[in-house]
Amino acid sequence: MKPVFVDTSGFYAFLDGTDPFHAQARELWLRARDEKWLLFTTNYVVHETWALIQARLGWDAVEDWLDALLPMCEIVWVDETLHRLGMARARQARERRLSLTDCVSFEVMTSRNCSEAVADDEHFRKLGYLLPAKG
Repeated sequence: MKPVFVDTSGFYAFLDGTDPFHAQARELWLRARDEKWLLFTTNYVVHETWALIQARLGWDAVEDWLDALLPMCEIVWVDETLHRLGMARARQARERRLSLTDCVSFEVMTSRNCSEAVADDEHFRKLGYLLPAKG
């Protein structure tokens, strides 16, 4: 199975029909289901996504995400080592808009030899992480 990381932007765009990445995200989620990708994310992304969806789209959208999308993903629980690696990456990069959550995500992706992500985030692209290729 193809390992594919899911970022907050990938979850959010699927749920928000006005998001510029919505159509692509929807197509990627359908392919993930049909092609049985091994989707994974982190508990940091879960926390970030929950807050974003709740604030922008409301509780019904949170429930849709919890019931339909999140169960398709393995949640990687960030331990102290991953947290420290993410902090080191963020401190080295010193970019104003690069979050600790993203840096931890990159560490998890690296540890799993994963180069594809359902993400619409400049930092993923900058590091060479790609949208999943058509099989």
